[in-house]
Amino acid sequence: MKIRVPRTLAFASAKGKGKAESGVEAIVGDNKSSTERNWSFDFPESKAEFCLVDSEAYQNLSSVLEKLNALRSHLLAAKKWNASRLQSCDSKYLECATNLIHYMALRSLDTEQLNNYLASLGLSSLDNDNNLSVLSNLDATINLLMKSPMESWKQQKGNKIIEKNDKGRVLSSYKESLLLGKLREGKKTHIMVTVGKEATESETFITDILKAGASVIRINCAHGNPTLWGEIIKRVRRTSQMLEMPCRILMDLAGPKLRTGTLKPGPCVMKVSPKKDAYGNVASPAIVWLSVTETEPPAHLSPDATIFVQDQEFLAGLQIGDSVRLYDARGKKKKLRISKEFDVFSSTGFVAECFDTAYVEPGTELCVMGNKGRRLFGEVVDVPPKESFVRLRVGDLLVITREGSFDEPSVTVPGAHRLTCPSGYLFDSVKPGETIGFDDGKIWGTIKGASPAEVIVSITHAGPKGTKLGSEKSINIPQSDIRFKGLTSKDIKDLEYVASHADMVGISFIRDVQDITVLRQELKKRKLNDQLGVVLKIETESGFENLPLILLEAMKCLNPLGVMIARGDLAVECGWERLANLQEEIMAICKVARMPVILATQVLESLVKSGVPTRAEITDAANGRRASCVMLNKGKHIVEAVSMLDTILHTKLIYKKQESENLH
Repeated sequence: MKIRVPRTLAFASAKGKGKAESGVEAIVGDNKSSTERNWSFDFPESKAEFCLVDSEAYQNLSSVLEKLNALRSHLLAAKKWNASRLQSCDSKYLECATNLIHYMALRSLDTEQLNNYLASLGLSSLDNDNNLSVLSNLDATINLLMKSPMESWKQQKGNKIIEKNDKGRVLSSYKESLLLGKLREGKKTHIMVTVGKEATESETFITDILKAGASVIRINCAHGNPTLWGEIIKRVRRTSQMLEMPCRILMDLAGPKLRTGTLKPGPCVMKVSPKKDAYGNVASPAIVWLSVTETEPPAHLSPDATIFVQDQEFLAGLQIGDSVRLYDARGKKKKLRISKEFDVFSSTGFVAECFDTAYVEPGTELCVMGNKGRRLFGEVVDVPPKESFVRLRVGDLLVITREGSFDEPSVTVPGAHRLTCPSGYLFDSVKPGETIGFDDGKIWGTIKGASPAEVIVSITHAGPKGTKLGSEKSINIPQSDIRFKGLTSKDIKDLEYVASHADMVGISFIRDVQDITVLRQELKKRKLNDQLGVVLKIETESGFENLPLILLEAMKCLNPLGVMIARGDLAVECGWERLANLQEEIMAICKVARMPVILATQVLESLVKSGVPTRAEITDAANGRRASCVMLNKGKHIVEAVSMLDTILHTKLIYKKQESENLH
């Protein structure tokens, strides 16, 4: 099955005729004077034995040359039609833009039979991934076929194609270095890691992930605040310099993404529970880390719970073997037994064992009755609130209201679950009967009713035991005609901070050329139109369909450019079954445009979260060798995941690269 080419990519396909400016005519227009739109390459099927010197072969070669020359005229006509776009591109992107236009002109025609015929002669296809210069490859193929069959074809090919492709690879590598930085010795792909608050809670976290292989750190501006971001950046810069390991920082603007509102926090209580066997007997105690506030356990420890105490003197008096007594939130008497002691930076922490379930809250008094009348008293502090959520099952009703109206009961839907959404776009766009997804597609529903005040959803897909939906989770409405206004007011405010602290800015939910125009204006206002790297995140269907136009518009900037394939929202917006094809198409387009590609979302997800990868994850990660950078999301086992990804990306293949290229 052929990969579907977006309509904006079809430069001269007959099926695009009559579409609006955003379609075929937006890029090529009417090129019938150069070549017919409906190419029908009719060639005889390849025979098992193809004689280069018989008359039939020469006749076929003549027909092939005629088609190839007509195809060349088509490519040149596409370039001429886009002359104004090329003139407005920055000079350093001119070759990239021209090659992109040639490639899309080639892809607009059905050349399958022509490629099959060339393959029967031992030649590569016209749109082969290894042929980075489209017109040069076509010219080399034409020149090769015009030569005498008795001449050395291999030498001709080497002189014409490989030289041009080598120049293309050098240019691609240069663009990659401008955006992502120079690769470390022996590396071929960058590794990006998303970090958050956890990066400030451990003195070794940044050191560990840089040593494991990370060379880019990503901060999501949808979470946290400038104070947190600044602390993360300070630690990254300091650690990078200390280790002499260059590391760039990408900050993603939140973009106009629909999210659930903030739920009221739950109670500040922590459950400490030992592991039990099938009969309910304690199999092993709960491991508790006991320390002063913000003193995290050593990296090799994975406690079941962390209890912070207010008084350093209480910890200073603890000894291994002590029993710490307390009355939990239910008034039940519980006991912790101190088993280990650790020196953590300028403080001390202890590991304690708990053999019974306890519920600990702030203000809980701790007491130690030691030998010879020794007594210690402490108090528990900083117990975080429980995360609030609603558990949705198939058939449940969910009422989404505007933020600020959460406490107002719904008269029309009594007993329904309730959430808020801070964006008015949701209420202005959806219609009954349309689908709606939550939390990257974990939950799906159908719109049953919509008004300016609330949206009523019937849940159609959730886990067998229901699925949790909490605060700030994504909302997708793929069937709705929603029109965001590019950069939000928060994005513009955050851009000021990003410009002075980060190396790259990620632009989320790009949909069309207008979004790039707004971005260029904001960069120009701040005089950021050359040094700050810009990463265009493709995560909507309109962003995918308009990708060539988006890239051509972005090439008007002086800034280093790149593209991130944000597979999470892209899959939800476009359909899971299309994701693989969309990913391939985006990578192919970016390759001819010499645009660095960042492969993102759920790479080694199981390993990051649980510590054990799936087989499918390994092969998916290996596919990242084709990208300039692979991104990992944060999780408990992120250091192990970075190390494994580094091994996967940089393990030498069994066969040599040059030999594999010659097979095509």
